[in-house]
Amino acid sequence: MKTLLQIDFPFDGPFGDEMTDAMKGLAESIAQEPGLIWKVWTENAATREAGGIYLFEDEASARAYLDMHTRRLKEFGVPEVNAKVFGVNEALSAIDHGPV
Repeated sequence: MKTLLQIDFPFDGPFGDEMTDAMKGLAESIAQEPGLIWKVWTENAATREAGGIYLFEDEASARAYLDMHTRRLKEFGVPEVNAKVFGVNEALSAIDHGPV
């Protein structure tokens, strides 16, 4: 079953175009992760948060990525990583134009 992973964490920036410039290499690395179908990057400068919504081929790939990425974020100095893992109901998502 395809698996959705939601991650968010405190982030002091950069945001917007500066974030794009700073994180391009990381984005290219994430694109190569096993089982990843897509990622939507999220940011909120007002609340000082960032993260992403990911779609993986299966739960095992999502959980392996979550473990690795949590360690990486902690190495970057991120104090708290919030995450949720969901199975995707592809039939209902297709009705509502979900990109699954």
